Formats: sequence, structure tokens, C-alpha cells
Amino acid sequence: MSRTASLNRRTAETDITLSLDLDGSGRAEIATGIGFFDHMLAALARHALFDLTIAARGDLHIDFHHTVEDVGIVLGQALAEAMGEKRGIARFGHALMPMDEALVEAALDCSGRAHLAWSVAFPRDKVGEMDSELFEEFFRALAGNARLTLHLTQRAGHNTHHIAEACFKATARALRMAVARDARLGEAVPSTKEAL
Repeated sequence: MSRTASLNRRTAETDITLSLDLDGSGRAEIATGIGFFDHMLAALARHALFDLTIAARGDLHIDFHHTVEDVGIVLGQALAEAMGEKRGIARFGHALMPMDEALVEAALDCSGRAHLAWSVAFPRDKVGEMDSELFEEFFRALAGNARLTLHLTQRAGHNTHHIAEACFKATARALRMAVARDARLGEAVPSTKEAL
């Protein structure tokens, strides 16, 4: 069974086309117009082993907020669609990701309940041209639209680039674990409720 999704979302602020394959090889083609964000999304795809294509046009002349948040919305929606009823998946994932002096923990549950617990602090306001506060907006939109419970906790770090990259890579590895098929489950839903 194919675990893929292809979506387009167009508003007065952004136009985003995205395709996702949960059973990919980590191939990414990302073009959001925000260099550092492209780099982070490519890292997410690589370490989750997702094939991910994103073409986003947004009102970058205003600021990057709408584009970053809306990419999170569409990626979250694609994750939800690709997981379907979540039959046979591990459901839970976690990773503790070092990036030089930075250390970030991601723990997630494909629970159907949207929640982001964010305990990350950036010492600088920007990475390249991207506002550091937008990372939380991205992960909140991702968790909300994929209906994930996601905890991101910074354990160490003082370099903003390293902290952000550790957030994306930790989330990627946790997602990779959570959406992996568990042969012992077969086609069962991993919940005593038998629905997620």
C-alpha cells in the first residue's frame, strides 16, 4: 500500500505544492525562497528517509512568517494523509540529536491529538535571513496539522544554527521511527481504542 500524499494549498499569502513519500530514500527537492529553511527541510527528509518535494511561493517581501507556517501546515496535512489510518505503524518515536555543542530531544506520538511542547531557546534572533522565532511556528503548524503530540526539548547549545538543525534532525529521526511498519502489528492500529 502506497504511503504518499500530494497537496496544493493556495491563499492570498502563499502558494505551496508538496509531495511526500513516507517510504522513500531521503530525496528532497525544496524551494521555498528561504535558504536556511530549505536546508532544514532537506535535512528533515534525509534523516526521516522521506522523499519530499516542496515548491512554495510566498509574500517574502513582507516577511517569512506566512511561508514558514504554511509549509508546516501543508507538510503536516501530507503526513496525516500518508499515514492514513496508521495501521501497522510503530506510532511512537524519539531521538536525542547532537549537533556539535547543541543537543535536542524529540519525542512524538502519532496520537491524533495535536500538541507541541516547545522548550527551545535561541541566543540569536536570526539564522541567515530567517527569524529564529519562526522555527516554533513551523513545528506548531506541523504538529497541529499532522495531529502529532511532539515534544522538542533543548538539552544544550549556544549556537543558533546548531540548535535549529538539531531540532529538525531529531524530529526527522523520531518521525522515521514512528511511521515505520511494525511486522508484529500487521494491519492493526497501535491503540487500545483501535483508532488514532
